[in-house]
Order: sequence, then structure tokens, then C-alpha cells
Amino acid sequence: MKTIFNNVSSIKLVTALAFSCSLSLANAGAVVVVGASSPIQAASKSDVVKVFLGKKKALPGSVAIPIDQDTGNSARTDFYGNIVKKTDSQLKSYWSRLIFTGKGQAPQVVGNDDDIKSMVANNPNFIGYIEESSLDSTVRVIYKP
Repeated sequence: MKTIFNNVSSIKLVTALAFSCSLSLANAGAVVVVGASSPIQAASKSDVVKVFLGKKKALPGSVAIPIDQDTGNSARTDFYGNIVKKTDSQLKSYWSRLIFTGKGQAPQVVGNDDDIKSMVANNPNFIGYIEESSLDSTVRVIYKP
């Protein structure tokens, strides 16, 4: 009886581990990307945050022009929540102050992962973020948390 119980417990454990691994792969999170031909090779978290908050205009190798995804998009929520550490309301307030004082302008909003990939692939100065699961040969990761 113990052997049957141990086998059932082992099967449950293996199933639970496999399920949790598949969830972590399916929801890998946002990565920061540039076009495959961009001269930008890599960026630190600090550099990425500064670029997307308008505090830095270049990364080693090139001017860096950030482009954003639509509000409510999972990649945007992950990027700003886990990397930049700001909520949508904090971002709105941040950009409202900078725009009002003439000290900055929020990144252009272009849509979703496919839109970001298309934009960065066609302009070596653009930098964006997408879900890791959306990566393809048109873009290159320069920052992954």
C-alpha cells in the first residue's frame, strides 16, 4: 500500500512541477529589444529605465528612442511594473508634470508586440519591449530582467 501511495504522490509532484514550469515559460515576461541591425548591443536596467522615463537620450552605440505599447497590454504592465517600478497612474502623473513644464515627452505609443517588432526592425534608433515569447529574428534583446 505504501508503494502505491508513494507512486501516486510522485506522479502528483512531477505533474505539479511540469505544470509550474510550463506556466513560467508561457509567462516569461517582457524583454527590451532593438532591431537586429541596431548598433545598440546591451543595456543595464538603470539605462533602460532612464531611457523610458526620458532621462537619457542615448545608449552606447546610438541614440535611443523609446516606443511604448498600449495601456493595459500585458507586456506594458510587466515592463513598467517589474522593471521601471511604476503603475499606469504613476506614469500618467510623471509624464503630465514633464510635459506641462516642457521638460519631456512620453514615448510614442505604437500598439502591441508585433507593432514594436516592426518599428524597431525598421529604425536602428528605436528601443521597445515585448513579451519574451514574441521574440523572432527581426529583433535582438538588449535587456532581460
